[in-house]
Amino acid sequence: MEKDVIGIDFGTTNSGAAFIEFDEPTIIENSDGEPVTPSVVYFKEDGSVAVGSAAKRNMIANPERTVKSIKRYMGTDHPIQIGRESYPPEYIGAQIIKKLVQDAGEQVGTSFTDAIITVPAYFMDPQRQAVKDAGEIAGLNVLGILNEPTAAALAFGFEEEE
Repeated sequence: MEKDVIGIDFGTTNSGAAFIEFDEPTIIENSDGEPVTPSVVYFKEDGSVAVGSAAKRNMIANPERTVKSIKRYMGTDHPIQIGRESYPPEYIGAQIIKKLVQDAGEQVGTSFTDAIITVPAYFMDPQRQAVKDAGEIAGLNVLGILNEPTAAALAFGFEEEE
């Protein structure tokens, strides 16, 4: 059986996932039935995390335990302090990617092990490597890091000429 590859748009505000089904790119909805997942991570007191809308709901009540816009810190040594713990940006990014992959697997009925992750064209090598590392921390075999404009151009190529 051929492995399924998931495409991940790792965004600052929202992230999303897609895969190719019957030669067509298909956006995968998250567990809330939405096409995008807020790129927000909430660290619960018990050590577990909530990602997406559940995390976003905690931004006002628990801002000290909620992380948003982690993409801005990818490729830096800026630690994220949550209580007594300190986390690298790659770990926080991995939580978002894990959520996307978990939701995608539940929606599609398959386990995704390989991924292509998009990043802004202006990302430099350390930022690209950090995003790749986040994907690997999330348990994926990251086949490549693709510029967002390149991904858009490739997606346009799926449109049939009339």
